[in-house]
Amino acid sequence: MVLKLAQRGQVPPFIVMDVMRAAAERAAAGGDVLHLEVGQPSTGAPRAVLEAAKAALDSDLLGYTLALGIEPLRQRIASHYRTTYRVPLRPENVVVTTGSSGAFLLAFLASFEVGDRVGVAAPGYPAYRNILKALGVEPVLLPVGPASRFQPTVEVVRAFGEKLDGLIIASPSNPTGSMLSGTELAALAAWCSAEGIRLVSDEIYHGLSYGQPAATAAGMGDVIVVNSFSKYYSMTGWRLGWMVLPDALLRTVECLAQNLFISPPSLSQLAAVAVFDCQEELDANVARYARNREILLAELPAAGFDRMAPSDGAFYLYADVSRWTNDSEAFCRRILAETGIACTPGVDFDPIEGHRFLRFSYAGSTADMAEAARRLKAWTK
Repeated sequence: MVLKLAQRGQVPPFIVMDVMRAAAERAAAGGDVLHLEVGQPSTGAPRAVLEAAKAALDSDLLGYTLALGIEPLRQRIASHYRTTYRVPLRPENVVVTTGSSGAFLLAFLASFEVGDRVGVAAPGYPAYRNILKALGVEPVLLPVGPASRFQPTVEVVRAFGEKLDGLIIASPSNPTGSMLSGTELAALAAWCSAEGIRLVSDEIYHGLSYGQPAATAAGMGDVIVVNSFSKYYSMTGWRLGWMVLPDALLRTVECLAQNLFISPPSLSQLAAVAVFDCQEELDANVARYARNREILLAELPAAGFDRMAPSDGAFYLYADVSRWTNDSEAFCRRILAETGIACTPGVDFDPIEGHRFLRFSYAGSTADMAEAARRLKAWTK
């Protein structure tokens, strides 16, 4: 007898992971690879975090913690909001999670019923729509482009005209790097509140901006804010994130977290307390991203990549490649095979228009960015 497979598990792949596998296969066969596909820092955790982890290994049992996280870390996160954003956040409203992925799962389960409809920007992070689909929630794609600087503003969502139960935004965004201003963010939060729409603000790329700093939605009403230690804090593999929650959701999320995760990783939590004292080291990483961004913005147009989304933050460039192809997956495979550059097809982020876009990550070394630009200019001649 053939056993059934649950339909909720039939979600599309996260294509960037397939690209990473293809790049690894090329490297294993002796080929060189320049990694412009992966959205993670090429640097490790700061020194103080490593020292704190070593101390914890020597002195702590590393057992379960409270489901919402250890108190010292929740206090440091709350203090971060007070000093960085001037938001008087209480530690009680901070929930530490197993990466931002765990935060999204908890947020969606606590906020949406099966059959609810949640707006997500297209292009946008694919895991939003795939997690929603796995939970029986309908992701509603909101096409965004240059007119709204690739962000779902109030005007975009209102003009879309469909009933929504929730809306997910990201500023800076993946894959475009575009940002909402503080005024736009506040207007969106107020409009969602008036319309009865649960707003989830993905802020995992905060700290990575190249002009005005990113604004937070924390303190703008009953908004769920999600952040992570993976990007600015350079702790990707430590699998640690956090949420800022309104009071009404705290007990629900606590019960869900107890049953789904028991607790976030204890070693990661103990180590992460120290990361808020590492700003100088972390900002040096951001300075490198800024140099990488400048190189690609200066050199890629000479290779024909001259139509790109505004990269206000994060570490991505989202480029229109329709002059060459209508199949971004095949185009990325060809680039990898013929130049050794791994990049991500736009269909990972946008099933509507992504066939004519690709994403470059500039989180790697400056030397790799310069070499990638050189190879692309030679390849497109």
